Formats: sequence, C-alpha cells, structure tokens
Amino acid sequence: MLHTYPLFDEHLDNIEHSKVLISTLNAHSYNTVHKDEEFKTALKNSNVLLPDGIGVVWATKILTGQKIRKIAGDDLFHYQMNRLNKAGGKCFFLGSTEATLQKIAVKAAIDYPNVLVFTYSPPFKSEFSDEDNRLMIEKINAESPDVLFVGMTAPKQEKWAFQNFDKLNAKHVCCIGAVFDFYAGTTKRAPKWMISIGMEWFYRLISNPKRMWRRYLIGNTQFIIRILKERVLLAKSANRITVDSL
Repeated sequence: MLHTYPLFDEHLDNIEHSKVLISTLNAHSYNTVHKDEEFKTALKNSNVLLPDGIGVVWATKILTGQKIRKIAGDDLFHYQMNRLNKAGGKCFFLGSTEATLQKIAVKAAIDYPNVLVFTYSPPFKSEFSDEDNRLMIEKINAESPDVLFVGMTAPKQEKWAFQNFDKLNAKHVCCIGAVFDFYAGTTKRAPKWMISIGMEWFYRLISNPKRMWRRYLIGNTQFIIRILKERVLLAKSANRITVDSL
C-alpha cells in the first residue's frame, strides 16, 4: 500500500550530505510497482523518496490524513545545482542523448558557473550488458561527483541506480528522468501557475497526447481506484482493531 512507502516530507536541506539514493514517486510509478517487484524494491530502499506528483500528495491525505507537499524531480535538480554552485562542486549527468547532454552542459555553465559538469550517454537498449555497466561506473567514479543525476526514465533509472549504488563513487545519486529534457529545453515544463494548482499532468497530456494519453487518462484512473480500495482496506483493518480491543 502507498502509505508503506517512506515519503520525504522535509526541506531538501535536511537530506544528509553522506552517500544517499534519492528517487521519486508519482501515480505512474506507483502503478508500475504493482507489475515490477524489482522497481518496488528500488523505491522502498531509497534513502530519500520524494512525493513527485499531486496524485501521491492527494493519496497520502486520503490514506493517512497527513498533508504533505509535492517535491518534483525538477525541484530537486535546481536545489542540488544551487547547492553545488555555492560550494563549488561536481555533478555528473548519466542518460539521454549526446545532443541533450551538450545542451545541459552549455546551459549549466551559464546558470551554475561554479559547478563542474560531466556527462555520459549510455547505449539505448532495454537492458545493459555487464560491459555497459562497467563502463558507466568507471566514467562516474573517475570524476567522483558530489551529485550523480540519472535520467533513463522510470523504472529503468531507479533499478539501475539501486543495483549499482554500492559501486558508485558519488555522494547523492538522484533519479530525475524527464528533468534532463526540461533543463535542456527539448521538452517544455508546465507554466508555474498550472504546477501550483496541481495541473502539471494535464499540461503534459495536452502537449504530447499520443505518448501520454494512456499514462494519464487510463493510468490516473487506475491509480485513483487503487487508492480508494486501499482506503477501504485500511478502514476495515481499523474497525477490526477497534472491535478486538473491546
């Protein structure tokens, strides 16, 4: 159930500066974990799991009564880059295409001049070979970045980061997917006013309906039904506990 996922509900400054794995959870990824046990394990074992979606924020309120705030992967990205820019640090972008990575590097040099930026575009394939993994880890560890951004889309990026976490010489390993394209400018993020009212998902749907209709129209419906079922189960469990205690 969603309430068993350790969602982060603090200021990003409270993330430890030791080695940590940071992932995000939204309605789409929560639907996916029910079909992918390895993905579920990766998310539940992340040191920090951000509620990256209005659906997860709503579901948490429905299931537990707790009011949390959405923290998007994009918020994490800019927080990390600002932090590194103040201190003078290093980051590494793993994923996407060479063209996108080049745009990221050029833009970051202007926006965050005190940050050393390294990049690597891994081969596009459904599953990496041992040699692919060895080369990626070798390139990352050669730079020892303060922050490693992994952008291979979910669930691939989370599973890769979790499987290889102990081998990586990086302090913060952040799975941020679409943020690579947002920052490079190859995909436009929703206007701030739409984000503020919880309609970023709708903007992404109308911007790319052929790709996103299944994720948001069918996926969001599945998510809502799943959460309502979980709410019923929690209520029944609470009633049983109350009766047993009498």
